[in-house]
Amino acid sequence: MSATLQRPPEAGPPPEQKRSARSLADMVFRIRELSIGWALVLLVLGTWLANPGFLDDQGVKDLLLNSSILVLLAVGQSVVVLTRNIDLSVGSVVGLSAFACGSFVSGSDHSALTVLLLGTALGVLCGLVSGALVSFGKVPALVVTLGMLYVIQGVGHAWAHGEQINAANVPDGVLELGSGSVLGVPYLPLISAVVLAGTAYYLRAYRGGRELYAIGSHPEAARLAGIPIRRRVLAAYAFSGAVAGFAGALWLARFGTVVADAANGWELTVVSAVVVGGVAITGGVGTVWGAALGALLLTTMGSALVVLKVNPFWEQAITGVLLLAAISTDRVVRSRTTEALRKRSGK
Repeated sequence: MSATLQRPPEAGPPPEQKRSARSLADMVFRIRELSIGWALVLLVLGTWLANPGFLDDQGVKDLLLNSSILVLLAVGQSVVVLTRNIDLSVGSVVGLSAFACGSFVSGSDHSALTVLLLGTALGVLCGLVSGALVSFGKVPALVVTLGMLYVIQGVGHAWAHGEQINAANVPDGVLELGSGSVLGVPYLPLISAVVLAGTAYYLRAYRGGRELYAIGSHPEAARLAGIPIRRRVLAAYAFSGAVAGFAGALWLARFGTVVADAANGWELTVVSAVVVGGVAITGGVGTVWGAALGALLLTTMGSALVVLKVNPFWEQAITGVLLLAAISTDRVVRSRTTEALRKRSGK
């Protein structure tokens, strides 16, 4: 048994060299997070100078509300991307969850907590299906989640038959969750902040969170170290699904009137927010704080273009440019880190 636990000398550079290279990559991505924060500040200030109404009480509240659901989805997506995978089904899970929750509470007096639990449970179920196919079935994540996107959309359309849930039939307690506030701060961004902080703490302080980084950084090394890769990947997808289902319930609370394809097309927006926010698409590097900043940047950019009366086409074009720049940066950082490892191991 000892022979199977021993690591051959030629398996790679010493751990301290890997940690050094990893620190280099982390530093670069931290700088990118900081630059995104400054870009967000400059965008807000520039738009405010052009239109002072952009930062009035209602304008700030709208910014917080508009970004809260995207921030949630970016947090869930980040956990999956850290493991070198992706989840393209989050938008369809949001739509199905919102419609299912709306159908469940329509004309009843169910509480907001019941709606949140129902949406989360539905999301977990979708995430477990995707995660099982990726981790145990070893089917590429892109194929699995793209297939799940269409399956969930098909189920939603077959269920809805073109109908929609009207806000008049949604209990007041549920709608209050989407429109209420504490000391002037809406509930939705507060909920997003709690989920964001809790996830960030888990990834940093708990072994399971650190193992997700290890899986994304070097899957083979993680396997040799005894990390349960399949279970961790399955848990990551379950978490992403739970967050998406939870976000669907909040979508119902926020808008009241929903259809089965709510959040249709949000998949690429969520991935863009995560990658722009510094989470490497190749896994192992980045934080949920950066992903949240990316989501805030994209949401604020969309609102700013509307305020400035700029053609909405430019929002998609700018998002595409940011995504390409982020992926290119990831590639450069990875190649430089690999080169640094090679030089240090040769000494």
